[in-house]
Amino acid sequence: MVDRTGETASTIKDAIALCRAELYSPVLADTLDGLGFRRQSPAAPLALLDPETVLCGLARVGLYMPVYHDDEALDVYGIEIELVDSLKPDELPVLVCHGNTRIAPWGELLSTRARHLGAAGCLTDGAVRDVRQIRAMNFPVASAATSPVDTRYRGKMMMYDVPGEIGGVAVESGDLVFADIDGVVIVPAARILETVNAALAKARLETTVRDELLRGDSLATVFARHRIL
Repeated sequence: MVDRTGETASTIKDAIALCRAELYSPVLADTLDGLGFRRQSPAAPLALLDPETVLCGLARVGLYMPVYHDDEALDVYGIEIELVDSLKPDELPVLVCHGNTRIAPWGELLSTRARHLGAAGCLTDGAVRDVRQIRAMNFPVASAATSPVDTRYRGKMMMYDVPGEIGGVAVESGDLVFADIDGVVIVPAARILETVNAALAKARLETTVRDELLRGDSLATVFARHRIL
């Protein structure tokens, strides 16, 4: 593994690599708070299938609607297949089901194709199936629920690369999505470098704070010194 300690991000690719190497959702959330973005963590109970994984990549937003039948005219999988086949390295589908966990738009076979393309994982406020197989792949996926049922007869992606909302947070293709065991954070595309570099500085200072607490300095003293808690 490349040691990136002390580096800063000058490109989006750098930012993603540094996020994976050093950052965690609370420090990103705190940083966004400080920049005036205080609604960037979805309120919905979204969780990683494997809490040991980290989901970090650029959103590709797809919007679903409920359906109650399937036929050739409906073509329930067509647009979903287009999105998955178009994924580029470090991108990840953000599948907006509007909190409808009756829809399970992600599973093992889509994960297999996405991983082959270098995609970073998947985030959905719907359900996910084939959990054991996805965990065995070590492919990061976060969802609102799990379910054994297919989207067929239940839901269809209607469009992609359009604005969406997940758990009350606006999301667009190109936004940075980060998820770990603490939760999910979405960084607006135009503020990725600023946010990541500020979060790196905060995370590195938190290491100093931790060291001072471990040596016995009081919480009040350390907070007065660094204004970090």
